[in-house]
Amino acid sequence: MHSVYQLFQVIGLGLVLLLPLANPLTTVALWLGLSGNMTKEQRNQQSLMACVYVFIIMTIAFYAGRAIMTTFGISIPGLRIAGGMIVAFIGFSMLFPNTPNVDDTVSDEDNPHKNTQTPNIAFVPLAMPSTAGPGTIAMIISTAASIPSRSDFAPWVLNVAPVAVFLITSLILWISLRGSTSIMKYLGHSGIDAIARVMGFLLICMGIQFMINGVLEIIAHLPELLAQVQSDASLPNK
Repeated sequence: MHSVYQLFQVIGLGLVLLLPLANPLTTVALWLGLSGNMTKEQRNQQSLMACVYVFIIMTIAFYAGRAIMTTFGISIPGLRIAGGMIVAFIGFSMLFPNTPNVDDTVSDEDNPHKNTQTPNIAFVPLAMPSTAGPGTIAMIISTAASIPSRSDFAPWVLNVAPVAVFLITSLILWISLRGSTSIMKYLGHSGIDAIARVMGFLLICMGIQFMINGVLEIIAHLPELLAQVQSDASLPNK
């Protein structure tokens, strides 16, 4: 019974740490700006796939994130800068669209010009980097590295809780996305276009901030890097 209480305790702590970083509300705003020209079936499919991708990304980051980043020589600052560039690029495309974002909101049956080809926005930008972004992945990887040292929880709790946290986060995102689709018919073309442009500006700001954080992290670790380079240079050549 005590282990079950520990399970709920760890899940609650994980959600408190993860949800502010994942920020489903930001993803919902982005979703409203990008999915206005989809049919209802396309929106349902994309929202479900986005949640599946979020669960997969978080699970892989927890169990194999550090190994993958070490194998490919990717650092956390590099992940932040790359994610920031992607977010900023998406923001520019939303702030200055080449074509109108949406048609006037009418029913799918009454609009023969609705987009019949499903645009793939589930992975990029909804799952990554909007929900499972650089900050979320960095937190998951750092948490995974510290879990083996925790002896105050049962081992099975530490194995089950992360998957449960990722699943609940994905379900919260799915519920949020499905609920937001009913808002579209009340917003109209101008409302969704305004949301898309405002969200585009915010994404540009978020992307630049991601890159700034990455650069600041590099600067903060610069003395250690210089000391390591000097130490390597002082070793005798073999």
